[in-house]
Order: sequence, then C-alpha cells, then structure tokens
Amino acid sequence: MLPLGTQVPDFRLPDPSGRLVKLADFQAALALLVIFMCNHCPYVTLIRHGLAKLARDYHPRGVAVVGINSNDVANYPADSPARMAAEAASAGYIFPYLHDETQSVAKSYRAACTPDFFLFDRDRRLAYRGQFDDSRPGNGIPATGKDLRTALDALLAGNPCPPDQKPSIGCNIKWKPGNEPDYF
Repeated sequence: MLPLGTQVPDFRLPDPSGRLVKLADFQAALALLVIFMCNHCPYVTLIRHGLAKLARDYHPRGVAVVGINSNDVANYPADSPARMAAEAASAGYIFPYLHDETQSVAKSYRAACTPDFFLFDRDRRLAYRGQFDDSRPGNGIPATGKDLRTALDALLAGNPCPPDQKPSIGCNIKWKPGNEPDYF
C-alpha cells in the first residue's frame, strides 16, 4: 500500500470525450480524493449512488474528487471510455472520470482494486487510504461512505484522519497481460 504521508503521484489522463485532466487542475482544492474504479465491478456498482452523493456533499466544502478507470478495456469492454461516459451520467457523478489506458497511474498509486480510495490533504500528502464503508455486495449494509466521510470530516476540520483505516475491498484491477505490477 502507498504509505500515509506520500506526496500525491502526478497524473494527466483523458476523460471519455478526450479532454485531458491533470493533477494541477485541482490545486485550489482543500482535499483531493482519487478513486480507482470501473463500470462493471459489483463493489463499485453497489456504492455508485453513495459515491455520487458523497461528491455532491463535499464539493461545496472544497473537496475535489477524481475517478480513474485503469482496467484493460480490450478484455473488459464494459469498462471502455464510451461506457464510462454513460456510467458517469447514469450514476450522477459530478467529478471527472478518467481513463488510464497504460495503467501507469494505477501503478504509481499502488492501486490494487476497484474501488480503491486515496485521500490527500491540502499539501497533497496521503491522509487516508481505506474503504468507503462496510457495505459489500450481499451483506445488506447501506453504502453511505461512513468511513470515508469520517476521514473527510477530520481532514476538513484540520485534524488527522482516524488511524484505523480498513483497506478497500473490491475486484482486482484488470491488468493487461504482461503489465501486472510488482507490488502484489
């Protein structure tokens, strides 16, 4: 896992329309939440509406959110950029949803699954790397984002994020054959 306190890795990625979005675009934000996600993972589909609500709730408070899809779209066409655009509209995402075709950004964050959350403070140091909440497909727990909201509230209040950070759980990132990272 990326160690807490790590400086945010840079990125410059296209959204489904081809518009490039870069880390520097979020310079003014009080906090930056980077989410590795995709369209088809049951863990992501479970939280999609809760995730959209979290972004709507925290955007006015100065939190920037970015979704990144690093899956191999050749072998997982449900995660193609065209379908990403449709998913973002259907889920109500107000944040950029970017495509990491080379998977290099996922590797720089040491991302492992979808969803995988990385919350950076104003100085762009990693403050939280944990789960959205305890909801899982089939367990009946509503996807509210309780754990992530607790971390965001602490950070925005000038306090450290809770030290008890449960790792994200989800589907493995779908790596291109021969492109698997060395951190597994």
